[in-house]
Amino acid sequence: MLRAFWERGVRVPEQVSVVGFDDIEGCEYFIPALTTVRQPFDELGRASLATLLDVVGGGSERHPAIPPTLVVRASTGPPPG
Repeated sequence: MLRAFWERGVRVPEQVSVVGFDDIEGCEYFIPALTTVRQPFDELGRASLATLLDVVGGGSERHPAIPPTLVVRASTGPPPG
């Protein structure tokens, strides 16, 4: 998206904000650096496995809330105008 906007002369974040997902490696080096939502995949994996083992062992299914983190970088800004 950042490149597509750049190619069309749309200024990020002055005209439009861009937010990615998963905080991929290197996104802090994009121009502008990409704001992203970071998922704690290690924690999600451990919670999923613990739930699976509980259910297989006769326990009840759990739905733990594991919130993501917003990593604000240069690709987002206040709305124009």
